Amino acid sequence: MAELNLTQEEIDERIAILRRFRTLLEQQRNKFREYLDVLEKQQSAIEKGDTEAMLAHTELEQQIVANIGSLQKVIIPMEKLYESKSAPVFGGGNSEEAEFIPHLKTDLIKLQQEVLMRNRQNCEMLRSNMTEMKTRMAMFKNPYKNNRSVYANSSTASLVNLQG
Repeated sequence: MAELNLTQEEIDERIAILRRFRTLLEQQRNKFREYLDVLEKQQSAIEKGDTEAMLAHTELEQQIVANIGSLQKVIIPMEKLYESKSAPVFGGGNSEEAEFIPHLKTDLIKLQQEVLMRNRQNCEMLRSNMTEMKTRMAMFKNPYKNNRSVYANSSTASLVNLQG
């Protein structure tokens, strides 16, 4: 095993990669938790019919999704770098940190699934609310429909003589 003969510089580089990767995964996990909170608040706003709150939550949701996407763009190359460097032992007391990575990934997968489920539920609630609103609007009767305007009367002059 020639791989175990690492210089201190190589070990330090691998530890730095591991720590950065772990930090990125933790940031992403926190963003997913924040997203879940927003989805829960959005759900209560949908139930109450509070359109202002729904709009605010939707805008916040878009920002969080953009942040998650930005993090993912950094995480993917970092994960590849981590996996290429992680085959050899990390050295020192950092094996606990290396063992924490799979737990973080598992936690992230669970959070992603929960986010998707909540998002689907909120979409279904919005769809049913929209259907209900359309039904209500169809029930409204315009009292002025088919009535002639008080200003559109046939005895009103249509030409004005300005010579005079």
